[in-house]
Amino acid sequence: MTGNDEVRPATVGRASSATRDAENLLSLHGIGKNFGPVQALTDVNLDIPAGQVTALVGDNGAGKSTLIKTISGIFEPSQGQMLWQGRTVHFHTPREATNAGIATVYQDLALCDNLDIVQNMMLGHEMLTRARTLDEIAMEKTAKRTLADLRVVTIRNIRQLVGSLSGGQRQSIAVAKAVLLDAKLVIMDEPTAALGVSQTALVLDLIKRLAGRGIAVLLISHNLTDVFEVADRLAVLYLGRLVTVGQAADFDTSTAVHWMTTGTSPNGHAAPSNHAGG
Repeated sequence: MTGNDEVRPATVGRASSATRDAENLLSLHGIGKNFGPVQALTDVNLDIPAGQVTALVGDNGAGKSTLIKTISGIFEPSQGQMLWQGRTVHFHTPREATNAGIATVYQDLALCDNLDIVQNMMLGHEMLTRARTLDEIAMEKTAKRTLADLRVVTIRNIRQLVGSLSGGQRQSIAVAKAVLLDAKLVIMDEPTAALGVSQTALVLDLIKRLAGRGIAVLLISHNLTDVFEVADRLAVLYLGRLVTVGQAADFDTSTAVHWMTTGTSPNGHAAPSNHAGG
């Protein structure tokens, strides 16, 4: 985005009269996305409640990345409606989604290795003194307070370069930045990929803490062990369609894998609710 690009505000419509929409932070109704003749998403209905971890799972090519990019403003849906806090929204850019309270932490984390922790957390939202210089003291205090609130205790020096941090610590910084920006929904794309056991535990604990603060988490992961460790709800995509949604306790690894690989209910098991509200 260049400095001359106009940032259009997200279009907001009337509040939905449906109680279900009002109770959910984000509601997707009939979301579809096509790229020319390729239909990547078809009729996706999904609710994301505040204070819960909703795991979005599916095989490669199921449409997970397309869906989170549609929610986060990178793609505009070809069909359907998104309701944010009960009101229809149209995010034209990622900045609009961020300003509304949706933060997406991608696998590459979008952190600057040559900057320290404070500089990364405050990047684009720097605090200034009355003399219009960087208020380093205020930014350090803000960064420390945010990390402390999330109980990120493995970082000793907030002026440490991000490039020197472990994978789990880097995830913590990316999430802390989202919290600092007052995100109400944090989307996490494969947050434990390539992490060791202790670093994975750090990230999973952080996800639980986000939900405990009333923040909604949409977790995308291929690691079902991690999913069942933290998820309240499970949503399964298969070839661009949402084939089932339900409480995580209604699934186990075997049934989840069956849904992910066939798009159908396992034999001998009652299908969890396919209603978007779970």
